[in-house]
Amino acid sequence: MRQTKIKEQPFVFLYRQFNLHKMSDQKSKILMVEDNIFLRKLYRDKFTRAGFEFIEATNGIEGVNKVMTEKPNLVILDLLLPRKNGFNVLSDIKSNSQTKKIPVIILSNLGQEIDIKEAFSLGAQEYLVKTDVRLSEVVNRVKKILLK
Repeated sequence: MRQTKIKEQPFVFLYRQFNLHKMSDQKSKILMVEDNIFLRKLYRDKFTRAGFEFIEATNGIEGVNKVMTEKPNLVILDLLLPRKNGFNVLSDIKSNSQTKKIPVIILSNLGQEIDIKEAFSLGAQEYLVKTDVRLSEVVNRVKKILLK
């Protein structure tokens, strides 16, 4: 009987470590600032299934407010938004001492070189064109950035 306890303890220990790791992944909070309800739903489902907390904003002003109040671990930001464009949102995030270290991934239909350069100059971590990227790739890039 004593041997059984010794054999079970490492397994239980590893199991607990694994679950604690999974729990910490679930606590990663992603904010998506996107006005397209269909895209938000797709990404909400994908990120929720991947174990993330997913919050949303439908316009630029709401996006800035949620960054300030929710302090997400990462922001996925569209550039063409009502009320405040994504460039201005990115600028607001990166110019605030409390939020400037939050990584921002641009996910936009704008694929012109000038737009990409502008986003990187304002502090974007990555720039993805919606038509060129799959949902699973966005999730993988988010995971990679959060592991840094």
